Amino acid sequence: MAERSTAAVDVADNSDESSLTAQADQSTADGVAKNRERDTDSDEVQESTRTDGAGTTSPPELHSGHKLARRYRLEECVTRLDGFSSWRAVDEKLRRAVGVHILPADHARARSVLAAARSSALLGDPRFVQVLDAVEENDVVYVVHEWLPDATELTTLLASGPLEPYDAYQMVSQVSSAMAAAHREGLAHLRLNPNAVLRASTGQWRIRGLAVNAALRGVSSDTPQRADTEAIGALLYAALTQRWPYESDAYGLSGLPKDIGLIAPDQVRAGVHRGLSELSMRALVNDGATASRHESPCTTPEELVKAIGEMPRIRPPEPAFTAPPEYQRTTYQQGTYGRQTPHPGVTQPVPTPPPPLQSRTGKALKWAVSALLIAALGLGSWQLADALMDQGGKNEDPGRTQTNDGDADDKPAAPLKDIPISSVREFAPSGSGIQEDEAHLAADGKVDTAWVTPQYRGYANFGNLPQRKQGSGLILDLGTVREVARIDIDMYRSGQTAEVLAADDDVTGPSSLSEFPQRLSELSSTGSTLRIELKKPLRTRYVLIHVTRLPEDGSADLYRGGIAEVSIKG
Repeated sequence: MAERSTAAVDVADNSDESSLTAQADQSTADGVAKNRERDTDSDEVQESTRTDGAGTTSPPELHSGHKLARRYRLEECVTRLDGFSSWRAVDEKLRRAVGVHILPADHARARSVLAAARSSALLGDPRFVQVLDAVEENDVVYVVHEWLPDATELTTLLASGPLEPYDAYQMVSQVSSAMAAAHREGLAHLRLNPNAVLRASTGQWRIRGLAVNAALRGVSSDTPQRADTEAIGALLYAALTQRWPYESDAYGLSGLPKDIGLIAPDQVRAGVHRGLSELSMRALVNDGATASRHESPCTTPEELVKAIGEMPRIRPPEPAFTAPPEYQRTTYQQGTYGRQTPHPGVTQPVPTPPPPLQSRTGKALKWAVSALLIAALGLGSWQLADALMDQGGKNEDPGRTQTNDGDADDKPAAPLKDIPISSVREFAPSGSGIQEDEAHLAADGKVDTAWVTPQYRGYANFGNLPQRKQGSGLILDLGTVREVARIDIDMYRSGQTAEVLAADDDVTGPSSLSEFPQRLSELSSTGSTLRIELKKPLRTRYVLIHVTRLPEDGSADLYRGGIAEVSIKG
């Protein structure tokens, strides 16, 4: 009887079978170069305690085209090591590309691999490459995981040079937060290296092989949090310097020169961000390494997340706009469109223009202008006389002023007061957030901090991704129902298409677009600021800043946006 994990995934099939299968095949073809799960044991220079339990078990005889569970068709073997193999495959039931690890059921590490895969699947954190199935069947144990053809390994990114400070900051921030969440659930990676860290086309960083890669290779550690924290420090060091922070070469990177020890990244390469250099040294605390400049070391991912939060935020570079080409007059603008080109050397006679306004049309135009002038003089005289007759009425009530809507009011309008924003959360109608941990930066009273979206490629509507069909934005919670009269929004960048909506005063915890029926501004392209003044205060507790399209981010194919600061008055 086959033992099958509850982590298996199944969804309704409502699409054309042949076309989707072709897309899955194409995805696997595209993903070979970027996502090959290579044997990296030869690259390892810092390895935790290893338990060698592979024994003499030989891997099962498999070949391209073989099917597991009549569903997973093996396409290409990308790793064969220690009695197990890893494959690129196609899930023919769901028409998608997947990755599969396979080892014999009597392999010494088969039980630990199954346990690690099921624990990883239960975590369900989208920052990790998801385990989709973990099965023991027909004397074979196999683990099925996501295959991301549009993602690029950190190893590949570093082949062309170090990362920009903002990209390195995003990488270490997202990887540290993800590993802190995993350790809170009792899961460690223990093989966190440049091959295991991927950047998706949306700019999001993802980690593959949580717990599973270590179980496949029999790697364990008495201090898993410290081991993963040092690995994150090594990733950041490599991202800043394009060097591996140990003496041996690894992952296509040159190691440090021998006999000089571990030196800070800003001493290896000029122009390295000093704060990030310091952060990498605080994480690299094993094997005699110490934190630089007398800062305390970070020994857990949680401490690393806290240290990142204390750093000044690194903002993305402003897009570089190229100057438009010099204006050149066309032949149409010069008045020669459709005319015959004069022969060279022949002087063309210049036609004499007619006297101005001497034609029949010109005379009619002169009479029309004269009539308008006479009418304007008559109207002005009548308004002047009417104003002189009403002059006395103003003195009878000198203290009365006129409001915008024409109603008289004896009292001046009360000054507006700031309404504190209780909390800010990301508008994610699909349930999948993008930068949820940065939402509070839009209401921290600082314009130089912001909630910023990842960089999307190809489409301004958040990469045309299905989970971003309704865009994104921020939901502001005022804590209780308040009378809102004015909203001031500093956008992270001009050119975003956005609108401001409000929920009814009896709604609690709204999350969908339909729960914000009250429109405070039209959906339109915004500048660097968005100011909304309501003629009549509106009672609400929740305000939604809804962003549907993003401006260009440095080139015509990249897009990024965000919200820097919001204040509400009432």
